[in-house]
Amino acid sequence: MPGTLSSTAPPVLIVGAGPTGLVLALQLARRGVGVRIVDRAEGPGTASRAMVVQARTLEFYRQLGFAEAVVAEGVRIPAVRLREGGEEVARVAFGDLGAGESPYPFVLAYPQDDHERRLVAELARAGVAVEWGTALSGLSQDGVGVRAVLERGGAGEACTASYLCGCDGAHSRVRESLGIGFPGGTYDQLFYVADARVAGGFHEELSIHLGAHGFGLMLPVRLSGMQRLIGLVPEALAARAGPTLADLTFEDLRPGVEPLMGIRVEAVNWFSTYRVHHRVADAFRAGRCFLAGDAGHIHSPAGGQGMNTGIGDAVNLAWKLAEVVAGRAGPALLDTYEPERIAFARSLVATTDRAFRAVTGPGLGGQVLRTWLLPHLVPALWGFAAARRRLFDTVSQVRIAYPDSPLSAGRAGTVQGGDRLPYLAEPDNFAPLASLRWQLHVHGAAGPDLSAEAGRAGLPLHAFPWSEAAREAGFARDAAYLVRPDGYVALAGAEARTLAAYRGRWGIGEARAGGAPAESQHR
Repeated sequence: MPGTLSSTAPPVLIVGAGPTGLVLALQLARRGVGVRIVDRAEGPGTASRAMVVQARTLEFYRQLGFAEAVVAEGVRIPAVRLREGGEEVARVAFGDLGAGESPYPFVLAYPQDDHERRLVAELARAGVAVEWGTALSGLSQDGVGVRAVLERGGAGEACTASYLCGCDGAHSRVRESLGIGFPGGTYDQLFYVADARVAGGFHEELSIHLGAHGFGLMLPVRLSGMQRLIGLVPEALAARAGPTLADLTFEDLRPGVEPLMGIRVEAVNWFSTYRVHHRVADAFRAGRCFLAGDAGHIHSPAGGQGMNTGIGDAVNLAWKLAEVVAGRAGPALLDTYEPERIAFARSLVATTDRAFRAVTGPGLGGQVLRTWLLPHLVPALWGFAAARRRLFDTVSQVRIAYPDSPLSAGRAGTVQGGDRLPYLAEPDNFAPLASLRWQLHVHGAAGPDLSAEAGRAGLPLHAFPWSEAAREAGFARDAAYLVRPDGYVALAGAEARTLAAYRGRWGIGEARAGGAPAESQHR
């Protein structure tokens, strides 16, 4: 455009400052990578939107040092209540649902606006400020970099960067500019969401309200006492509202919502209606440009997975970009981002689609599920420890693994390459992950050849005492596990020879003076 200025950006330009873009920027900044982050909005979001922060996300935040602050600002949900036809039929206590599985074995409600403010503040402490009111209007790339055209206040700027990351949501300008398809569809049902104050005081529990012709959810928004209400808009009201939905208010829904949920709403702080989409981009990468978060995948809100999945994308991409930008790995490392994350996105969309259709279906099957199966089946299954653990592992995202990744190899005990590193509380084997570095873990004793190879590679070697807890977690005694910077096992059962071959392939590790092993004992 006329009058466009030119500039050179830091190595990585991020478009979009929602949770995904903010976490990506923060991860890069903490690793010493220069980053610039822009967003067309004038400031952070003011609506609560995504509500649940899963255990795996908190584990990533622990690596960065602020997980405990997030937990303190959020609300732990102690139980879920099932109500059918206005009457309570079951109460299932969460407690520490994933005790022993994670340092954060619970369900945490933390509204997105508070969440984003926390991330913006952490990013500022890392020396990076979000450039609000700055939109991407075009981009091009070649083999050495990306040229992005940015607009702010009517002025244009053409900046160049080594890599560009599109974290700019479902209507991603980055994705559109790259010509990447976004196949999928939209569910027929119309939903409402409201943040409201409910008579009778603050409710910390999650309530699921089931009815023959719909369902509703109520969960705590924030410690100030607001509740999040979510549910189906009756078909007659949805038809009356028309395509713009502009005339629909909470007052239209109140006569149905209050008896279904057994509540009286005293005040509404925020209300909106929306339709749910399910889409996955055809690719998460085009040359030096990447997609993450809603720019690459959107799906039903079942299980509170969307925002957490985007944050998982950001963590996966950040360490790989950091290694390549710093020259500690070749560009081939970046080839592993798309296959690892797009496979999970496709699986997640298929899973949440089935659950969503089953629960919200208008037919006889949906009515039977809501009024009979769920009220009776869930409490019965809750009595089995294996069912509770399976639910936590799935919803919390600690089960996400990359067994088919080219980065994953080997097996020792029940732990194989691509698995999330199993958690042990005593001694705390997640504590060393705060270094954000490649590292070796051994439960038992490390052999001299392995120690020597770790020293040559400059890889920290953490030796933990062998214990029954380590065996139960799936570790093999005296076996070595090469752990990625994001806390996933890369090479299980590493020996000096296989470790040397692996790091040679991926360019992992730095030479240390004298080849002294970087070893620590954990007692």
